[in-house]
Amino acid sequence: MSAAATPVPLSRSEVFGQLRRELFEDEEFRQSDTHIFIILGASGDLAKKKIYPTLWWLFRDRLLPEDTHFVGFARSNLTVDDIRVHCLPYLKASEAEQEKLSRFFQRNSYLSGRYGEEESFRRLDAHLGALPRGAAANRLFYLALPPSVYQDVTRNIRHTCMSSKGWNRVIVEKPFGKDLESSDRLSQHLSTLFTEDQIYRIDHYLGKEMVQNLMVLRFGNRIFGPIWTRDSVACVVLTFKEPFGTQGRGGYFNEFGIIRDVMQNHLLQMLSLVAMEKPASTSSDDVRDEKVKVLKSVQPLSLDNVVLGQYVGEPNGEGEARLGYLDDETVPPDSSTPTFAAAVLYVQNERWDGVPFVLRCGKALNERKAEVRLQFRDVPGDIFSSHCKRNELVVRVQPDEAVYAKMMTKKPGMSMQPEEAELDLTYHSRYKDVKLPDAYERLILDVFCGSQMHFVRSDELREAWRIFTPLLHQIEAEKTQPLPYTYGSRGPVEADELLKKVGFRYEGTYKWVNPHRL
Repeated sequence: MSAAATPVPLSRSEVFGQLRRELFEDEEFRQSDTHIFIILGASGDLAKKKIYPTLWWLFRDRLLPEDTHFVGFARSNLTVDDIRVHCLPYLKASEAEQEKLSRFFQRNSYLSGRYGEEESFRRLDAHLGALPRGAAANRLFYLALPPSVYQDVTRNIRHTCMSSKGWNRVIVEKPFGKDLESSDRLSQHLSTLFTEDQIYRIDHYLGKEMVQNLMVLRFGNRIFGPIWTRDSVACVVLTFKEPFGTQGRGGYFNEFGIIRDVMQNHLLQMLSLVAMEKPASTSSDDVRDEKVKVLKSVQPLSLDNVVLGQYVGEPNGEGEARLGYLDDETVPPDSSTPTFAAAVLYVQNERWDGVPFVLRCGKALNERKAEVRLQFRDVPGDIFSSHCKRNELVVRVQPDEAVYAKMMTKKPGMSMQPEEAELDLTYHSRYKDVKLPDAYERLILDVFCGSQMHFVRSDELREAWRIFTPLLHQIEAEKTQPLPYTYGSRGPVEADELLKKVGFRYEGTYKWVNPHRL
């Protein structure tokens, strides 16, 4: 590519200017309407670290409708000033932005009340109606709450706080139940109160840039269509790795474990995007219809195709690395909750029959990484004396978002020796020094726009739990002991053996290097 054709990086203001134009042209966005965003659980960690900072960033970048109010509700006796102080470390507001930050908090208010008390919600409704143009406002209710209070809160919202003139939307955070039965109960409860188009089950992974890019990569490029099948693909590996342990959150994590926390939602969502057929359009229901078809083609998991692990301390490590999962004071000393899991699923349809989909996730591993890796079959009729490695297409979700293809090329020089290289399709190389909206920003904007494409539908959720519930019940009934692995390692060696058994070939001879940091 000539220097003249090199794309010019967009500035931050240009990027957000484009986003504003896209939003304001959307018929559903209603820039001039009054909106009220209600944070239920406003005193909690999620609100402090994610929801309020996200709303501030959207307000700062003028991506929200202009007449938007923010109302916090929780049991604690707080003021808006208290919330500002609690959130300040996470808002990332510069000195130059302090005046705008003050304007943001001027549009905030807060009420305390009990989640199970209808009278508290009547007071909340009266407060919403008393805001400027509040009686006719569109209302967004964000449930930043533990699942134990979902039923009371949603019932009280439905009976006392719904807007009679604007629309109403309810955002529900995971976990959506603990198994198929509890998830069905929650879904049935919500369906008696709200229509499906009012319910937004949020999985923040669906808001990540590279997860959303999977759709365009697959269906916007002719070159991938013919090879995206069992005839060419040997194995698909979906990975989520964190380099830290539970860090004092073991009490919460111990109740759910790595399968419920990551595999049943984040990784399965990525699997469905990789495996689904082309939807009729990019409309929310067309996309989610195809994802559900994929999940219906997956049989429930059995323990034979699963490896479970629990991290132990590294004696020669430093700081937290010396501590194992059971050393966390918030974890029961005899806990058998897995902090690592690798599982093999099969999509039993014409496109994917026989291709293993390996889902692998864990804490206290050797790196931070989330990616989708398609490994292709060997080239038939090898003429290079077995020097060729398998091609791979890798979609790196985090960190260093990238798309790259591992391929063979001739080693420079006189010989015909092949060597591994990559076709680099790194996404951020085209947007240098620009911070694009993060996952929560995208998803909250989707709720304002009424787009449910990146949210989980009830039948989709049911199929996900159908796949994992028998395995979870078996693990808990038999108290299956996870295999120990050292903090900072790749996980149990048995997980690598499982991948090898189903046909994944790990050469260990090549590591991707971000060419834009050389």
